[in-house]
Amino acid sequence: MARWLRPLVGALLLLEGAAALSFLHHRYEELVQALFRVQSQCPYVTRIYSIGRSVEGRHLYVLEFSDYPGIHEPLEPEFKYVGNMHGNEVLGRELLLQLSEFLCEEYRRGNERITRLIHDTRIHIMPSMNPDGYEVAAKQGPDSNGYLTGRNNANGVDLNRNFPDLNTLMYYSREISGPNHHIPLPDNWKSQVEPETLAVIQWISSYNFVLSANLHGGAVVANYPYDKSQDQRFRSHRRTVNTPTPDDKLFQKLAKTYSYAHSWMHRGWNCGDYFADGITNGASWYSLSKGMQDFNYLYTNCFEITLELSCNKFPPEEDLERQWMANREALVAFIEEVHQGIKGLVSDENNNGIAGAVISVQGISHDITSGDMGDYFRLLLPGTYTVTASAEGYQPLTVTTTVGPAAPSLVHFQLKQEVVRKPAERKASGTRMNNKALQKKVVPRATRRGTQR
Repeated sequence: MARWLRPLVGALLLLEGAAALSFLHHRYEELVQALFRVQSQCPYVTRIYSIGRSVEGRHLYVLEFSDYPGIHEPLEPEFKYVGNMHGNEVLGRELLLQLSEFLCEEYRRGNERITRLIHDTRIHIMPSMNPDGYEVAAKQGPDSNGYLTGRNNANGVDLNRNFPDLNTLMYYSREISGPNHHIPLPDNWKSQVEPETLAVIQWISSYNFVLSANLHGGAVVANYPYDKSQDQRFRSHRRTVNTPTPDDKLFQKLAKTYSYAHSWMHRGWNCGDYFADGITNGASWYSLSKGMQDFNYLYTNCFEITLELSCNKFPPEEDLERQWMANREALVAFIEEVHQGIKGLVSDENNNGIAGAVISVQGISHDITSGDMGDYFRLLLPGTYTVTASAEGYQPLTVTTTVGPAAPSLVHFQLKQEVVRKPAERKASGTRMNNKALQKKVVPRATRRGTQR
């Protein structure tokens, strides 16, 4: 289907009597009330939980949509949206509240597309990661809000510069042919992050998220990893060095999915900037250290992009409805992108799931792992791939599979245990090796030298 036609078709599917929404800015208490109102209206497909508290004690609430709230169903992917990471960038916060009301209302109306999405996906929505900063910005209001007022948390820390710097570890590891995935955290990392950051890290460590976006403001563009450039010689904040991940083409496709479903992001010219197709590699825009989207990619199985959604960080209320209509289809279409690539179960010979099995794709040097139940999800573009599943104590298994454009291919792996030889067998084997070593005495020296490694 033509790229320009897909958003139109999707938007038409969402026009079945959209709910009457309240286009207002929500302070913390009002945000909490709005979330619980949605939960009360759709009690069988929603759940509210808190991942922790902010510096000033406000809950970091998440609203979950699922046909089995609170339960991970095997082969059902986990998706998340995070808004208001910078307290004064508020459009994402309001859009996620609108999205929550919309999903609930359309599910109640029997909207086929939304019903299928909620039944097939476990969706987690965090409207505000920085509720303390928002309250500071909200006191100023849209008209007199300073560009930095309320950006940081209550300790004055920019949360999008507060995650452990795994990029530097990855770039060093790459020089010695090391991994660029599931990089372990430094020993003292907990003492170096803010309460909000700590809560998010523990959150994304507890759920096997597959796809994510965090919502910002101040520009209009879909930004994808890496955010941090490898070149450390330049200290200017606005240096531009394109720094792609091994999944660069996939990330570009994910970013374009949002930008072309958005009413005007894909046009490129916004806020005095130009981004072709409305997307950009983060480091080619400017290098950012200790950011959340790179952390997701390097530490977990989650592919995250950053959505800059408005020139005005704190738009007036009269602009919220227009912004919602511009973003509604894009927000839904991006969730649907979690259903692509391959997925399956990694199990042993007794059909028990194997947690932590490594899924490697030939030609893409970035692995993912299976979840607690042995299920895995690997986002991939359409094509034919050679995929290997491996786990400690098991023989690896390699298959070739073809990925189509419509739905993920189902690829299961049943691994056999490695054969562990008994001590007597190892001793006998050692004797045979010694006999072979004795036979080398009759082999000419030049030949022996040629066989050395």
